[in-house]
Amino acid sequence: MSEHHEIFNSGNIGMQTDLALEARDLIRGATGKEIPGVIEEKQSFAHGTITVIKILDNNAASVMGKPPGTYVTIEAPELKFKSPEVQKSVAAILAQQLRSLIRISDNSTVIIIGLGNWQATPDALGPTVVKYSLITRHLFQHMPESVPNYSSVCALAPGVLGITGIETAEIIQGVVEKVHPDVIIAIDSLAATNISRLGTTVQIGDTGISPGSGVNNKRTEISYQTIGVPVIAIGVPTVVSASVIAQFAIEAYHKKIPRAEKFHPVYAQESIRELLEPFQGNLIVTPREIDDLIENAGRTINRGITMALHPRVPVEELEALMY
Repeated sequence: MSEHHEIFNSGNIGMQTDLALEARDLIRGATGKEIPGVIEEKQSFAHGTITVIKILDNNAASVMGKPPGTYVTIEAPELKFKSPEVQKSVAAILAQQLRSLIRISDNSTVIIIGLGNWQATPDALGPTVVKYSLITRHLFQHMPESVPNYSSVCALAPGVLGITGIETAEIIQGVVEKVHPDVIIAIDSLAATNISRLGTTVQIGDTGISPGSGVNNKRTEISYQTIGVPVIAIGVPTVVSASVIAQFAIEAYHKKIPRAEKFHPVYAQESIRELLEPFQGNLIVTPREIDDLIENAGRTINRGITMALHPRVPVEELEALMY
């Protein structure tokens, strides 16, 4: 295991993140060096920024703790305010980036998989997107004349192991064997280290997804390697580890103390572990307005996916069909 990977995993208590952007920043900040084999491209749009991180090889993947591939992060601080203008702007960027990662033809079938637990609001992003998705596959089978220029799209919210007793990957594999999709788009709630990114950041990746990895509850990976179909993952951070908030708060407080003694991260981490011991050190925090954030993010992601999957349909027509 590389030095960078050790710093990322053990040098910061509870620094779990699903965002490639944060992983890169944490590692680069800890080492003061750029990461070989990782390329970053950044651009701005009206309501935020787009960062594309490409992990080019296995060495870089080991350092980043993420598979080689492309990770697109859309940051829009105003997204949490339920502004229709911002939603449309972010959705348009999402559609553009999604089209650059997938290749579908007129005969392609796409499955939208809404990962997560619909009974737990912070984890309900995937099922929320499925709820609003524009579903057409059944129409191709029974009323093909009603869907000219549309793509064949179906959706599934498989739930979680604790509800179904079945691994999510097993459910998806069974559906794939029957439906034979060309692409899977999997949506899931993510974990972040920066609370300002909750509900305001969208990540798109072309390497699949490991549900629960950001909160130490990693399930079977859903990817081309395990399912046999290209998997595009879309997620929005909805939770932060309490240990992350505590450590950042301690560091910020220490910086404000005049002539303070040298900050000792190890002592801070020991204190945080003791505080969180009743929760096995794994306490997850979500904002009070999480219901609105999930609804807002779900509608925005659905809008972006719909625009990406049906490029030959006039936007006005899609607008009328989207919730």
